[in-house]
Amino acid sequence: MAFIQRPGANLYWKRDGRDDAPALLLLNSIGTDMDLWDGVLPHLRDRFAVLRIDTRGHGASIAEPGDYALAMLADDVLAAADAAGFARFSVAGVSLGGMIGMELALRAPGRIEKLLPICTSATMDSPSWNDRIAKVRGEGMAAIADLAMGRFLSDAAEPALYEAVRGQLLAMDAQGYAGCGAAIRDMDLADRIGGIACPTLIVTGTRDTSTPLEGHGEYLIARIPGAAHVALEAAHLAPLEAPEALAGAITSFLES
Repeated sequence: MAFIQRPGANLYWKRDGRDDAPALLLLNSIGTDMDLWDGVLPHLRDRFAVLRIDTRGHGASIAEPGDYALAMLADDVLAAADAAGFARFSVAGVSLGGMIGMELALRAPGRIEKLLPICTSATMDSPSWNDRIAKVRGEGMAAIADLAMGRFLSDAAEPALYEAVRGQLLAMDAQGYAGCGAAIRDMDLADRIGGIACPTLIVTGTRDTSTPLEGHGEYLIARIPGAAHVALEAAHLAPLEAPEALAGAITSFLES
């Protein structure tokens, strides 16, 4: 297991794939860890050098409690990329991971080859996130599990998958979830994403009720210069509901 020490956190990262291939970072959503990509990874490891990272407070990345910021999470990713030896790379990120990806494209444009924001947004409802953060900090993960699961997966998901994701959500560090929730609540991407200069593919899910095409994906497509779009038959956690289709979209875009 590979870890990197960051201010207030010890971050877990893992490298897979070919050393001589183009570099690709895969970033998880809030409430999941790098295992989110397990179904996609087999389709990518023969074509790319892949880096996965557990966001601070998630999975094996232990972090101090408190409000995190999108800039902090982006700097975490850059530090992990440095540790993995990735000077330039493409980024595919789901939900919070997509927000971090957009922040990276603005914060370190010289390092980002291509960007894939997946089932994500540049603006969320801050008051509702404030309520969710307070509930998690006061009552634990069980207090928001039903809300989160109703958005993570659709009725098309297998019961075993649903239970596995729910179990992981309930077991995660409530303070880590709340800290990342603060990064979503406080993000300031909406007025800045017009400055993203790298080739970008917006991926939306036709069953995604959290960040649907309407009002979220459309906003990104309209404001990120030259952004392309693909819709997959999936809910918010597209890597779980449509792993092969997502892997195909990633590969086609990165190799075009």
